[in-house]
Amino acid sequence: MQSIESNALEPTKAELKKLGFIGKLIRLLPVYGLVILTVFLIGLFSVLLPDTFPTMLNLRAILSDKSIIAVLSLAAMVPMAAGRIDLTVGYGIVIWHILAISLQTMFGVPWPIAIIIVLLLGAFTGYLNGLLVEVAKIDSFIATLGTGTILYALALWHTGGRQMVGLLPDGFYAVNGTFVFGLPITAYYILFIALALWLVLEYTPVGRFLYAIGANSRAAELNGIPTRKFVVGAFVTSGTMTALAGVLLASKLRIGQASVGLEFLLPALVGAFLGSTTIKPGRVNVWGTIVGVAILAVGISGIQQFGGSFWVEPMFNGVTLLVAIGIAGYAQRRKGAAK
Repeated sequence: MQSIESNALEPTKAELKKLGFIGKLIRLLPVYGLVILTVFLIGLFSVLLPDTFPTMLNLRAILSDKSIIAVLSLAAMVPMAAGRIDLTVGYGIVIWHILAISLQTMFGVPWPIAIIIVLLLGAFTGYLNGLLVEVAKIDSFIATLGTGTILYALALWHTGGRQMVGLLPDGFYAVNGTFVFGLPITAYYILFIALALWLVLEYTPVGRFLYAIGANSRAAELNGIPTRKFVVGAFVTSGTMTALAGVLLASKLRIGQASVGLEFLLPALVGAFLGSTTIKPGRVNVWGTIVGVAILAVGISGIQQFGGSFWVEPMFNGVTLLVAIGIAGYAQRRKGAAK
């Protein structure tokens, strides 16, 4: 399944040299339009809500609340670069945050070992997804939906529908609850992960191969790229990052329950899809994904401070997803017409 085409539509330097100042602005607007809109919303809400929005308290709340979604969006972005989609980012976080707690409270596993076990299980789940997609040749949407549903069922079985509660060590709480230079430590996790993924995708053969596979898997294979190895690796990366998000959620909530986690699926996919419409429109990319999560965070925070009801967030996410897919589809059609 070619979930996301991988040829970007950003203008080349040669193309920009031929354009005047107005022409450059028009050509660059689709590339950085979402960034401009994010800055505009920040300014608008800061003016309309001067006592609550442009404050350090609100910044901390946004960074803390959306960090898990940012990790999941970046996780979903990696298989998308190879033209696949991974729905277990929404289902996996349910069982991983439960296991991160139950391993400690039920089995007495030290918290660092519990985190390592959860990360390894996440990587193994990603490996299974990769085998289903590349060896069994099951569509990635169907394969990961099936795997995710099984993981959710295992979470229900493990908890018996009850909350997993127990006294956890302070070190585990600190994984999510620490502040560094006045900001949540999760913000630094996101920065480190984003930088690492950006360097790999933009400046290494691995990234070039993934984008080539996403653009045309058959052509990439004919050119000697081992598509199976790289697609499986993309799913392993996604699974590991999903498990990390589960650990952060467990450290934040301090309880585990199967009813928590599925609500992250939609905003995670929205952030990843939005990432394909900015910075490098026409292909998923790291900084576009970060901008996509940022505009969701800013928009929802501002609307809620205006008194928006509980249904505002899922409504905003759903509408934004439709808009993002529409823009991505238009960008791909434009790319095809230009060839």
